[in-house]
Amino acid sequence: MKLRIISAQDILFEGDVAVVHLPGSQGAFTVLPNHAAIISTLTPGNIVFRTADGDEQTIDIEGGLVDVNHNVVSVLVS
Repeated sequence: MKLRIISAQDILFEGDVAVVHLPGSQGAFTVLPNHAAIISTLTPGNIVFRTADGDEQTIDIEGGLVDVNHNVVSVLVS
């Protein structure tokens, strides 16, 4: 699945991932391949994801939005 994490200033990450953990405003949630379509707001916290080659990465955010659709996870962070 593809993950794009974008801020107003830069593209923070773009690539293939196996799993993404997000701090949703209604509670933290995990996105796996073939996840149902969803749009959610994000609260301050960490986006944690595992790349296709197994590396785990963390990005701290102050909030944002996420759209999951057709194995593409698009995150706009503030």
